[in-house]
Amino acid sequence: MITLGVEEEYLLVDPVSGLPLPLVEDVRRTAGLGPLAGQDEVQDELLQAQIEVATPVCWTLDEVGGHLLRLRHALASAAEANGCRIAATGAAPLRGAAPVPVTRTPRYLRMEGAARQLVDEQLICGMHVHVGVPDAATGVAVLNRMRPWLPALLAMSVNSPLWDGRDTGFASWRTIVFGRWPVSGPPPHFDGPADYERRLTALVDSGVIGDRAQVYWQARLSDRYPTVELRCLDVQLRAEDAVMLAGVVRALVATAIAEEKAGRPPVPPAAPESAQAGNWHAARYGLDSALLDPRGPARGGGDVLSSLLRHLTPALEEAGDLRQVGALVHRLRREGTPADRQRRALADGGLPALLDLVTGAGDAED
Repeated sequence: MITLGVEEEYLLVDPVSGLPLPLVEDVRRTAGLGPLAGQDEVQDELLQAQIEVATPVCWTLDEVGGHLLRLRHALASAAEANGCRIAATGAAPLRGAAPVPVTRTPRYLRMEGAARQLVDEQLICGMHVHVGVPDAATGVAVLNRMRPWLPALLAMSVNSPLWDGRDTGFASWRTIVFGRWPVSGPPPHFDGPADYERRLTALVDSGVIGDRAQVYWQARLSDRYPTVELRCLDVQLRAEDAVMLAGVVRALVATAIAEEKAGRPPVPPAAPESAQAGNWHAARYGLDSALLDPRGPARGGGDVLSSLLRHLTPALEEAGDLRQVGALVHRLRREGTPADRQRRALADGGLPALLDLVTGAGDAED
């Protein structure tokens, strides 16, 4: 079994207006005092209307789901105690006239000084999946083999269609906002761990970014843990959907490791412009259009999902995750993406229905 862990970011919003509220310190303090969340599991983020949770290291998807539900409940209760709600949406549907204050740490203040408008508009929330790897060489090989599947993973997760009170036309507006940083989007193909390290060192030495943590590739090696970190996902409306994506990502890593050990050649790496175009297209349409298929030409989103599941079936079976992940992927195809659900809620019930949907993060699964 390969270990994994999940980080989720949420917005803190007014329960009536839906506007972001800069209450992270109050909510974090209240959550840390309760019985459900340790202080090390709840973190602040760049802006004071954002908050992040991190699960412990997990061995099973049931563990991941249990921790995510526990942490979502803890934050929902702490937010309610401080007059706000947590919103599990990839981008703030509404923003106030004044920017949300930056969390006052030296690093975040340096980022504000370097890119003020980008920081002001960073009201976006993602989900990161960490999967254990034995060493850097294996990790880089995993990154190369995962790279062709990043558009499909993004398309499965899209949950940020709204911005400034209107539909952006994108299923993941978060991806577009985040893509404005100097080093972001799909990672390059690496020639090995030395090439990976050389590229990161050159980026930091250039002065264009402040530190290695500002290498915002959609997949990278973690500097803090012996893991591959998958970062392309929007935060999910439901903890169950986060579990599904965590299971898919772990199976991708396990499959890549098995293929690498067996000496199976990877698919030829896509050119950088093709990888970027595939990423943009997935952010625009989610599963409602063609996706790049690592094993051939672009195909419909449902067909690419079927291809992905076939690719992952041995790893999912070995982990005991095939039935659970397969059922959740089937539900995704039947119900549509979280972005589809946001649009339906807004069309059916306006802003109140949308807020009810995205702030249901602390409730039981619907």
